[in-house]
Amino acid sequence: MLAPGEAVQADYSALLATSFGVLVDQRRGGGRSKGRPTVFTAPAEGGWVDVAPALPGEVYALDLDGTAGWCVARGVGLAVASTLRVDPSWPNFHTLFGAEHGFLEHVSGVGTMVLAVCGALDVATLEPGEAITVDPASVLAYSDGTQCRLRAVSQSGPQSVRTGEGLMLDIAGPGRLLTQTRTPRAMAGWLAR
Repeated sequence: MLAPGEAVQADYSALLATSFGVLVDQRRGGGRSKGRPTVFTAPAEGGWVDVAPALPGEVYALDLDGTAGWCVARGVGLAVASTLRVDPSWPNFHTLFGAEHGFLEHVSGVGTMVLAVCGALDVATLEPGEAITVDPASVLAYSDGTQCRLRAVSQSGPQSVRTGEGLMLDIAGPGRLLTQTRTPRAMAGWLAR
């Protein structure tokens, strides 16, 4: 649902329908190519945009109130309010990924980001000092304030900070961690059968 004049970014290929009068601006957002957002703006009376993920699973509305941000896996944002800032070069990622862009991006501001969950959503609330280890492919998002460490599964195997392949992510509280029960890579292979 969009308030009068409110804008949201979404991948055009995820679009199912909009209410009459919603402006679809492909030039501002990037056009019809997959992964490049299109901007949808509600008319004076407001409106709605209906989008759906490519893979089966849940959707989750992550509401940000401006007090803290979230680290979100690349590619899971189904729709992003225009009031949110998405930053793949967030300075705190330098300790995690070095100079490279990794498999996460930082989201901050006030608004809603709708996440496409592959499979079912699992939410873990971590108390101070409580830690969990997770495969990066299962991570949807975690809140600011958590402590993170990236480590190799095996020193001899292939590793990539861009995709998370061959790595594990240790996350310690306080904070919240959102994970998905399936991975997009595995689901795409299964659906291709």
